[in-house]
Amino acid sequence: MNENFTQHPKDGDPWDVAIIGSGPASLTAAIYTTRGAASTLILGGAKWGGQLMLTTLVDNYPGFPQGIQGPELMENMKRQAERFGAKFLASDVESVDFLSSPFKLHTSNGDFLSKAVIIATGAETVWLEVQGLDQLIGRGVSSCAPCDAPFFKDKKVAVVGGGDSAMEEALVLSKYATEVTVIHRRDQLRASSAMQQKVKSNQKIKILFNTEVIEVKGTQKLEKIILKNSKQSLPFQGKDNNQSELVLDGLFVAIGHSPSTKLFAGKIDIDERGFVKVNDQTKTNIEGIFTAGDVHDNHYKQAVTAAGFGCMAALDVLKYLDNYATNN
Repeated sequence: MNENFTQHPKDGDPWDVAIIGSGPASLTAAIYTTRGAASTLILGGAKWGGQLMLTTLVDNYPGFPQGIQGPELMENMKRQAERFGAKFLASDVESVDFLSSPFKLHTSNGDFLSKAVIIATGAETVWLEVQGLDQLIGRGVSSCAPCDAPFFKDKKVAVVGGGDSAMEEALVLSKYATEVTVIHRRDQLRASSAMQQKVKSNQKIKILFNTEVIEVKGTQKLEKIILKNSKQSLPFQGKDNNQSELVLDGLFVAIGHSPSTKLFAGKIDIDERGFVKVNDQTKTNIEGIFTAGDVHDNHYKQAVTAAGFGCMAALDVLKYLDNYATNN
């Protein structure tokens, strides 16, 4: 059943709102803007769907008691937004002009004008660049313990990283796994003293310093990793050249996230870590430009919080468009 709430603009006329990105924040925003009678263009990119497209079973998104596959969840969100009249284009935005309204967006599929813009381009996990890892993402390799820890009940897992995020991952995993190994390439952790103390006092967690993952192995799922230790201090049987194998069920990479903001450098305010700065909920420093999800959220980084930010940005946009109509 088609329930379009909006009419698409004529060629050359501006959209009410253009949403850059196609993860939970973007698609939730589109559901709200279309139902608010705002013509909505989603510029989702050639690789649309965000990080959930790399996820298998999602068990912590409300409304799915048996869980749902990540790609299926994203496809459902996309279809729901389109059902209410959003236009989805799998086009990459190549440049933006925010100097005057309507704003100009140059894409791989042509140019578009929009009265308002929601930046929801998300953030990418910084993965290890090691042999075999890419093929096992979602098959034992993960970047989110709060999402996937329950799948590793009574299993052995490892966490790569030395900061607070890695410590948080290890502590969450320790509630389920029988053994958690923290792997850090330096001789001391970067995490805060409080977080280090929590990890070091947890009997399930051990730490390997001066150690790097150099290969990830497995066929249908993760089976083991190959480690290299610079100080010859690995606590298990090693190979030549300071290398050893560690049999694992799960490997969690926690070495950082990179917000997808390169496109907006010099166009809007971005903080020192690359995240979009927000002023008053979802507003950026430019009137009419809003943001939602992991592109500005450097703390929670969950699908459900991204969706919540998408709702907030959409409501802010609808209020902005009411004033836009009055003033133009």
